[in-house]
Amino acid sequence: MKPSIVRMNPSSLPDASAMGYSQISVVEPGRMAYISGQVAWRPGGEPVPEDLVEQMKIATGNAKATLEALGATPHDIVIARCFMTDLTTERLNLIFPPLLAFFDGAQPSVTGVGVAALAAPDLQIELELTVRLPD
Repeated sequence: MKPSIVRMNPSSLPDASAMGYSQISVVEPGRMAYISGQVAWRPGGEPVPEDLVEQMKIATGNAKATLEALGATPHDIVIARCFMTDLTTERLNLIFPPLLAFFDGAQPSVTGVGVAALAAPDLQIELELTVRLPD
């Protein structure tokens, strides 16, 4: 069976696979899900941690819960968009390990966007997903 998402890293572009993502994701026709940005908010209303990495771990945990609710896995993610306040190379390097752990070997397309603010002043990271639902 042909995969529903084909990942590509053309030699004419930087090799994103070395960083754990793909430059291009080609999606076969099927049902799609668009997952709202997941942040470090928890169902019990616990305070948002100040630590950026901890916020990313909570956001990816929330994203994993959305995939599970859909019967999907990280391999079904077409693109992940990561919005971050105070985006720097150093801060990006901090969040990549928990993000790659969440991907579990999948290499979806990824876009990082620096923003002035998110939905609440204590939030530093938000993860939005586009998912091709499994057949």
